[in-house]
Amino acid sequence: MDSSLFAQLTQAADQQLDAQGLACPLPLLKAKLALQGLKTGNKLLVIASDPGSWDDLFSYTQLSEHQMLERHEQDQRYYFLIEKG
Repeated sequence: MDSSLFAQLTQAADQQLDAQGLACPLPLLKAKLALQGLKTGNKLLVIASDPGSWDDLFSYTQLSEHQMLERHEQDQRYYFLIEKG
């Protein structure tokens, strides 16, 4: 991932969750728990390495009050910026 893009995502996030090395469904479950601890409008940056997280986290935000602001894939890493709804 472009280091400037990663820096922008990190700066935009109120909290960061490193879910690298975790298999599905753990990245999604840990993201749900992290979002519960945030205030409405806060942003969570999730970094995952499981390819299933690409669809899992996007689908979850489509079915919840949360919003997927950005998602990127680079070098088998997946980056998600989610705003708590």
